Amino acid sequence: MTSRLALTILVDNTTLTDRDFAGEPGLSFFIETARKRILFDTGLSDLFLANTTKMGICLEDLDFLVLSHGHIDHTGGLAPLIRHLDDATIDGRQPRVPELVAHPHCFWPKEKNQKSNGSVVSEEEARLNFPLHLSDVPVWLTEDLVFLGEIPRNLAFEQGEAEARMVHCPDKTIVPDTLPDDTAFAFRSAKGLVIITGCSHAGICNITEQAREVCGDNRVAAIIGGLHLLNPRPQRLKMTGEYLRKIQPDTLYACHCTSLAAKIALVKYCTVQEAGVGTRLEW
Repeated sequence: MTSRLALTILVDNTTLTDRDFAGEPGLSFFIETARKRILFDTGLSDLFLANTTKMGICLEDLDFLVLSHGHIDHTGGLAPLIRHLDDATIDGRQPRVPELVAHPHCFWPKEKNQKSNGSVVSEEEARLNFPLHLSDVPVWLTEDLVFLGEIPRNLAFEQGEAEARMVHCPDKTIVPDTLPDDTAFAFRSAKGLVIITGCSHAGICNITEQAREVCGDNRVAAIIGGLHLLNPRPQRLKMTGEYLRKIQPDTLYACHCTSLAAKIALVKYCTVQEAGVGTRLEW
């Protein structure tokens, strides 16, 4: 029997009207499925902690902490989370320490336009505070929820970015960053796959193809997360729309790094629904 999944948006660029939550240019989701509690990304700051307090969500009994990739707007809350769990221990609450799942390159120092934009928490610091599971291949967290590992970049129209991104490798070399650490989740629901993304630097279509292959299901019930369509080339946006029209997800929830113009354009190809901090969805 397929399990159910509930997802709450803790951090996004957008907030919902008439809800007392704050937003920032980052992303964080709280996921519950098969009796597992999962924090997916931590946003840019400690804002996710303030929002969870208002939402009545406790982060002291997490089973997994999963990072979509190593950029600061998705890992910036790592240090605040470590302090939060430490404070709970000092206060005698004995929090559960979640297993941290990410790609092996997630903690490599990163630059964009000659400015640091990677995690301020190093891999060594992360290992001191969490059981670390770094994997470039899929990792099943439950029978129906899978961390997709490194995403093959097979669709030509999604390849290449104009931004000047660099990564510092362990051998001290500095090379162009193609973001192999960018990954996502796929959940097998009764109606098809739910694709849960952080930023989709790998391309939402490439990510979806990986999810379909790993899960053995071509149906797509929903896509939620950042699509990295801030200022896409017209041809890329058109090809992305045509791909979405072909696979026909029931709903697209475009978050974070997706421009208004891109959302409007994608409405021509599939059903796009509003989402923001405080949104709760179930499948």
